[in-house]
Amino acid sequence: MAEACILAIDQGTTSSRAIVFDRGGNPRASAQKEFRQIYPADGWVEHDPEEIWSSTLSVARAAFRDAESKGLEVKAIGITNQRETTVVWDRQSGRAIHDAIVWQDRRTADICNRLSSPDVEQTVAERSGLRIDPYFSATKIAWILDHVEGARLKAEGGDLAFGTIDSFLLWRLTGGRVHATDATNACRTGLYNIHGMAWDPELLRLYRVPEALLPRVEDCTADFGMTEPELFGRAIPILGMAGDQQAAAIGQTCFQEGSIKSTYGTGCFVILNTGKQAVLSRNRLLTTICYRINGETTYAIEGSIFVSGATVQWLRDSLGLIKRASDTEALARSTESNSGVYLVPAFTGLGAPHWDSAARGAIFGLTRDTGPAQFARAALEAVCYQTRDLLEAMAEDGVRPTALRVDGGMVANDWMLQFLADILDIRVDRPEVPETTALGAAYLAGLQAGFYSSLDDIAAKWRCQAQFQPQMEKSERRRLLAGWDAAVARVRSQPPTSSS
Repeated sequence: MAEACILAIDQGTTSSRAIVFDRGGNPRASAQKEFRQIYPADGWVEHDPEEIWSSTLSVARAAFRDAESKGLEVKAIGITNQRETTVVWDRQSGRAIHDAIVWQDRRTADICNRLSSPDVEQTVAERSGLRIDPYFSATKIAWILDHVEGARLKAEGGDLAFGTIDSFLLWRLTGGRVHATDATNACRTGLYNIHGMAWDPELLRLYRVPEALLPRVEDCTADFGMTEPELFGRAIPILGMAGDQQAAAIGQTCFQEGSIKSTYGTGCFVILNTGKQAVLSRNRLLTTICYRINGETTYAIEGSIFVSGATVQWLRDSLGLIKRASDTEALARSTESNSGVYLVPAFTGLGAPHWDSAARGAIFGLTRDTGPAQFARAALEAVCYQTRDLLEAMAEDGVRPTALRVDGGMVANDWMLQFLADILDIRVDRPEVPETTALGAAYLAGLQAGFYSSLDDIAAKWRCQAQFQPQMEKSERRRLLAGWDAAVARVRSQPPTSSS
């Protein structure tokens, strides 16, 4: 008898990946494919929806075939995705009317500035848990409707559909039969009321988004429909869905109130489980849905850093200083200090806790001796310093974690994780399965499929691969952080407020 497994689709910012997991959470087959990043103007980032679809289908089929050739049987599919990235498509043709506007895109900064006022900001935060910022989907939707001829009229007439990437993929996988999303993706649009669990009429009016565009919202574990039989040779149920950062929290089994994880991919995202209470941060962090299962919502506080792994890609692709991302570890180890060099990677503005969309990246402290080693070390250090900024904001909200679970592509770098533990002054835990985003999607689908009896059953499967304990002297930590804080202050477009 074939061994039952789950196919997890992980559609990310720079690549599409598919991994087949067995009941124990072990990866048994995988495939990955990068796709184009499109930069039409300063601060603009787009993806071709057809490339997203073709790359996703290609890797899903490859992982499926590989698994089944090994005697495994894929019983269900889970989907996880880059959040906030916005697609609007024609319901009849299924084709997007504009390139996908990526979560990093800042083109709607002026719109957000016009909308912002203390009263409106408070309303948005109380209803959606978010800020008025180009990061979220709402202003991206409005921009597409305003800039594609006839789009707003078609949207109001119900001829167009909006979706984050999960919803777009679900539409394609089911042959256009299902237009749905889950609560974790809905709550990142800026249009969803995280308390009433519904699209919010006042937010729709604020952002000028017709309700006829929107998908229905399901739990993270639900019957999302069946794939078209010709895609995989038979119809497969889609049973789990979550945005990538919530999926990573699930893959890290952050099911207890106070548990925390940090994911290092294109960006960096820290999620802290706050249980059944939606905690409104006093320090410019986000209140979000961690997951919703069986109609019960678990909330989280989140800090979002727009650029982490993308900094290493910049060293590789734009500067040509490295050939592979893994080269940064040896380069960082080759120098005893950062030589006073600080890189602030505000390529698309600064995220939490600063929320400065006009900030731009900069390098400080260059001398004639500065070379690839200092650039590489500064890039890795910047990721750790930004994580510290988030945890400091959480501490001001009354939460001081004693350990941090980490995941994502960058955590293979031991030097970075040791520096992270040193700068945070807490233990850092790396799991055996670093790709916890895909694993979280598999766990959700497996829970709905009956592979697992409960979240406790899933939590028992988490295994630590390595721990990193802080070793840095306090005086050195203070010195390094003072240099970082000074560098950030110099790239800010406006003086920081007392809460940032």
